[in-house]
Amino acid sequence: MRIGELSRRTGVPVPTVKYYVREGLLPPGLLTSPNQAAYDETHERRLRLIRALLDVGGLKVAAIREVLAAVDDPGRPVHDVLGQATNSIIKRHGDETDDEAAAAREEVAALIARRAWRVDPGNPAVGALVAALAALGRLGHGGFARVLDDYADAAQAVARADLAYVAGRAAMDDLVESVVIGTVMGDAVFMALRRLAQVDESARTYGGGKAPR
Repeated sequence: MRIGELSRRTGVPVPTVKYYVREGLLPPGLLTSPNQAAYDETHERRLRLIRALLDVGGLKVAAIREVLAAVDDPGRPVHDVLGQATNSIIKRHGDETDDEAAAAREEVAALIARRAWRVDPGNPAVGALVAALAALGRLGHGGFARVLDDYADAAQAVARADLAYVAGRAAMDDLVESVVIGTVMGDAVFMALRRLAQVDESARTYGGGKAPR
């Protein structure tokens, strides 16, 4: 197909398609003449993935480039691809030194230890959790740590569902792409489900059974 048809089928403007090619996110089409290139279904699929990572996943172009490089490396272990996707999504936090940050680091280390999670201490998700708990402490909500294991139980169940979905993919390239999609898009799905569950619980607890709009 020509670039115009690719644009129509995906809803992505032609200049944006060309931009993704220049940035290395989308492979160039097959040249059929000095000024014409042909695209196929693989370009369409990759373009839809790029838009999903941008629009729903909220990733920046640089992060998407890193994630797609992992997807396109057929010899890379799936576990490494998952790590790359996670590292690209999570904002890195600096090492804060106040009392709340120190307490949060101890809390997170204890959580990882008692759950026997095989996680590197330098994983950006560790820093993100520490930063969140420290912020809660500064706001006078240090007691939130009491429900940390409840959150961890839910996260473990979701992680198992994520990997069960991935394990059902047959081809390696499909499996690797599923890791990325499941990680990035799964966050959006889980956040929406959490909001819906909160609305329901609030209605049952405080609203006399009526669901707020």
